[in-house]
Amino acid sequence: MPAKVVQAKARVDAVRQLTPQIFEVDLRMEDPAEFGFDAGQWVSVPFGPKTVRTYSLASTPSSRRAITLCADVAPGGIGSRWFKSLKAGDVVEFKGPTGGFVLNRADSRRPLFVAEEIGVVPIRSILWDCVQTGFGRPSALIYWCRDPSWLAYDQEFRLLSRRYPGFTYTPVVREPTAGWAGEKGEPEEVVDRSVRSVQGLVAYVSGGGDMINRVRQVLMAKGLDRKSVRWEKFW
Repeated sequence: MPAKVVQAKARVDAVRQLTPQIFEVDLRMEDPAEFGFDAGQWVSVPFGPKTVRTYSLASTPSSRRAITLCADVAPGGIGSRWFKSLKAGDVVEFKGPTGGFVLNRADSRRPLFVAEEIGVVPIRSILWDCVQTGFGRPSALIYWCRDPSWLAYDQEFRLLSRRYPGFTYTPVVREPTAGWAGEKGEPEEVVDRSVRSVQGLVAYVSGGGDMINRVRQVLMAKGLDRKSVRWEKFW
């Protein structure tokens, strides 16, 4: 049953800079004392009567008393400046959880996750939730960034792929640096090359609207029906 949407208050425990432009914030719940959500959901933070910003939950539902939010602060707007300025002890008020970009565990098909930059955050939550709950269905992640410095959770995903043979991880960059050993190009190009059959496949695609459309078109050209491509649009 979906978690109830609530007005919540928490206090900052820690702030981490994962990449030059991507930050994580750990929040300790105060009111309510526990915050329930589904992996893949997000919360909204108000900045005025008609101004809110949304942040995906990077943590998993197993932790209800402390949650982690993650954000790309590169846009430099009101939400970016606020997120980047957070420090231990600050109070954060938000509303949530919201969003339907969650894994359907009743679906027997193998999931293909495709993420563009900060769009990887809800997928990270989903993947770790699967690990923690013993959901061992084979899955794959194609994670695209403009260059390797944006691959916020790269080492985590590499570790998961080594520990769980059923999980395949493919990092992709547009602008490889010296020594880059992964794929290069655009996300839809790698999807086209790596997905040989869409039989028994369901896709979860997260990032910019243009990328989502391009990946969806590639998968549909291979025979996947449109409703089997689920998506979370960040911009």
